[in-house]
Amino acid sequence: MSSSTADPQATPPGGKPKPWEALRYRDYRVHWLATFCYVVGFWLRFLTLSQWLFDTTGSAAQLGLIGLVQLFVQIPALLWGGTVADHFDRKRVLFIVNMITMSVILACGILAAGDLLRTWHVYIAVAITAATHTMAQPARGAMTAVVVPARHIMLAVTTDRATQNVAMIFAPLLFAGVAEAFGLTTSFFIAAAVILPAALLPMAIHARGRAENASEGSTLERVIEGFRFVRRHPILPGLFLLDSGITVVSFYREIMPVLARGLFRGGAGAVGVLSAANSAGAVFGSFAAIAFAGYRAKGMLVLYASLAYAMVLFGFGSVPNLALGALMIALLGGTDAVTVAVRETTVQLTTPDHMRGRAYSFMILTAQTANNIGTIWVGFWSASIGAPSTMQMGAGIAIVATLIIWRVWRPIREYRYP
Repeated sequence: MSSSTADPQATPPGGKPKPWEALRYRDYRVHWLATFCYVVGFWLRFLTLSQWLFDTTGSAAQLGLIGLVQLFVQIPALLWGGTVADHFDRKRVLFIVNMITMSVILACGILAAGDLLRTWHVYIAVAITAATHTMAQPARGAMTAVVVPARHIMLAVTTDRATQNVAMIFAPLLFAGVAEAFGLTTSFFIAAAVILPAALLPMAIHARGRAENASEGSTLERVIEGFRFVRRHPILPGLFLLDSGITVVSFYREIMPVLARGLFRGGAGAVGVLSAANSAGAVFGSFAAIAFAGYRAKGMLVLYASLAYAMVLFGFGSVPNLALGALMIALLGGTDAVTVAVRETTVQLTTPDHMRGRAYSFMILTAQTANNIGTIWVGFWSASIGAPSTMQMGAGIAIVATLIIWRVWRPIREYRYP
């Protein structure tokens, strides 16, 4: 049994949980700190590798190949990662994959210090660290349900999300300061140093790492078993379809420069403002989701948040200036954070421990696929009919998709917890 469930400071059963409740559990605090260190280190790794590649080659095309390399390795790594998380000790999985990530980044730093780092080294580093990052996600997500009691999972999930968004704001600032003051070589070493505690801390968690009734059989058999579980689940397919239907017609993060220019005639400065506003909105949205932890109709909550997202999306495509655009995109980040928190919480609560890694991996796979298709969709239509019309059209489709799921997927409407 997890030591966290015996915390004497925890809210007694039936009591109203506080927003910071999850952090009262010792194992969750360790898990939380490891997650924060990892997200900071991961973004330092991404920014440092990207900047080195662009500075060295001067080629936007070669920089763009990073996306292709990551896409090539992420899907198999994600499916494999889900089966690994359900078969092996998740704490050891996190230790191993994070140590590999740290070692690769450290090697890049050593090569850069000796002026030996080459372009092909960077692509190999991107491939390996993208695979380890993707493999770690199911194990990290599945551990959340082990280190806090079930009734506090949504608090833990929303705290995780808020922390990750804060880390995504902090990491670029740290990268800018280190790279400008000391150079990219130092940035490699800092990234490796930050990822090291992310590898070591999971081993300090007292709760069990291996799932009860861990799945056996070959990797392919376990992947198929996970797919069948998700397909037959009364709620998850509807939630995944809802997320996909909205994301495909509205995904904006990867092509922010297109929207900044098309909506507000802005350049890099506008991109920075919109990106920062979106991340800040996601942080506040994560904390707002904590306020809904006691709201029982979790299925209706995700439907309400999805409708709010769609209406704000229409506003984002209609406002006349950058200031209002920043407000709208902050609200988009906030409403999206609520839907993500509820969706992830539902996966955690309605999936048995021995299936949780695979269910989590299919949730991520659905989201990443929708993100990639959404980038293509928004880019194509922005070039064809303009960014404002693309956002407004996406809002209309998102509203229709939400109402269809609302009407057709009865288990989502009726889902209650606690």
